[in-house]
Amino acid sequence: MEKTNVYDRARKVVQELAPLLHTIREYDKSLADQLKRAAQSVVLNIAEGRGNDAGNARARFSTACGSAKEVRAALNVASDWGYIEARMASHLDEKLDEVCAITWCLGRRL
Repeated sequence: MEKTNVYDRARKVVQELAPLLHTIREYDKSLADQLKRAAQSVVLNIAEGRGNDAGNARARFSTACGSAKEVRAALNVASDWGYIEARMASHLDEKLDEVCAITWCLGRRL
């Protein structure tokens, strides 16, 4: 596993997600908008958690993990509907699983 921090990992997911978002939008604007908000939430909550006291940081990391799970679900729906290839959804699912695991651990260490 590449040694990068969780913020950088989340940003890489967003970068890989960007072209898929355009494809999904062609089929389902609502799903694309929700997916975009959830992906943004992952990155923004990680950044906020890194600058908060322990109690607030725990909440931000928990929210980031929840948003990562929402992104995963949206990608699964997009794949199920045939908007994107299942292998790409699976690839990003693995990356989001890592982000979720790290944010969960960060929230528990505080």
